[in-house]
Amino acid sequence: MKPKVSIILPVYNVESYLERCLGSLLAQTMSDFEIIAVNDGSTDKSLDILNEYASKDQRMKVIDKENGGVSSARNAGLEVAKGDYIGFVDPDDWVDKEMYEVMYKTALIDRADIVMCSYMREFGSHTKEKQFNLPEKVSYKGREVQQKIMRRLVGPLKEEVANPELLDAWGTVWSKLYRTEIIKANNLTFTDLNVIGTNEDSLFNIQAFYYTKSFTFINKPYYHYWRANSSSVTTGYKPQLIEKWLNLFQIIEEFLKEKKMDDDFYVALNNRIGMNTLGLGLNEVSKANKLSAIGKIKNLSEILNTGRIHRSFNDLEMKHFPVVWRTFYFCAKLRFALGFYIMLSSIETLRKIIR
Repeated sequence: MKPKVSIILPVYNVESYLERCLGSLLAQTMSDFEIIAVNDGSTDKSLDILNEYASKDQRMKVIDKENGGVSSARNAGLEVAKGDYIGFVDPDDWVDKEMYEVMYKTALIDRADIVMCSYMREFGSHTKEKQFNLPEKVSYKGREVQQKIMRRLVGPLKEEVANPELLDAWGTVWSKLYRTEIIKANNLTFTDLNVIGTNEDSLFNIQAFYYTKSFTFINKPYYHYWRANSSSVTTGYKPQLIEKWLNLFQIIEEFLKEKKMDDDFYVALNNRIGMNTLGLGLNEVSKANKLSAIGKIKNLSEILNTGRIHRSFNDLEMKHFPVVWRTFYFCAKLRFALGFYIMLSSIETLRKIIR
C-alpha cells in the first residue's frame, strides 16, 4: 500500500544519536508512512541499529551504500520514495510525535505543495526556539511563493539584511514536507558538497520553490535540531570553502537567468554573497583551522579581495545593519583583514557564550 509520507534519513556514523531519532519517528501519531534510512558507508554500529529497527517495523527500509556524502544519501532515498509527500530528517535530530500528522493534514487542507514548521535548536544544556516573526500560520499562493519565499531563499532585501544570522533560516529541508510530484516531475536532486561546500538545502529549496504553487508555514517548533554534535558534517574547517561557495553562487545565478527572474532576485543574491563573508570568515578563524593568526589573516585578505566577493559590497546597503554588523561589514567592504579577523574572533567567542 502506498504510504502518505516518505521520510528520508541519511545516516553516517551517528550510533550515539540514532536510536533517539528513530524512536521519535516511529512514535508519530500518523501511522501511514515509510522511513527510508540510507546508510552512507558508516564505520560504526549505525547500520546494525538500522537493521535491528527495520526487522521490528516494516515501515522502515534500509539502503546500504558506499560513502558519498549527505547529498548522495538523500538522492538515493529520493529514488525509491513512494509517498505522496516527502520529508527529510537528519539522524542526530528528532521530531515531535505529531509533526508529520499536522504537516500532512495541513498540506491536504491547504492544497500545499510544501509545508514548513519552525524548529528548536538543542544545545545539550539548553534549548532555543528559532524565531520567525510571523503569525501562527501563513500561506502563500501563486507568484507570492516565488516573490516572497524563493526570493528570500536566494538572499535578503532591504531591512531583511539586519539579521545575518537568519540568512538561511528558511533554507533547511528537514523542517519541510514536499509534494513528491514537485520533486520528481522536475528532477530535483541535491548537489554534491564537494562541488558547493555547504548550503545544499538552500539550493534544493530555491529550485523546489520555483515550481511550487502553494506554500504554508506553521509557526510551531515540531523539529529539534541538535547543535551539540561535534562530528556533524556542518562542523570543522573547510579549506576550500571559498572556491566551492563561488560555485554555489554561480549555480544560483545561472538558475535565475534560466528562469528569467526579475532584478530583485539578483540584488538578493548579491546581498547573500556579501553577507556570506561572515560564514567564510568564521570558517577561517575556527579552532579546527590550525594556521597561525597571521596565516588566518592572510587567508581572510585573499577572500575579501576575491573579485565576486568584493563586487558584492558595491550594492550592499549598510544602512539597514545594526551598528555592530555595519562595522563588521565595513571592514569586509574596505578589505581590512586585521579588523575583520578581530571582529570574527569576537563573534566566535560570543557564539560559544550564547550557546
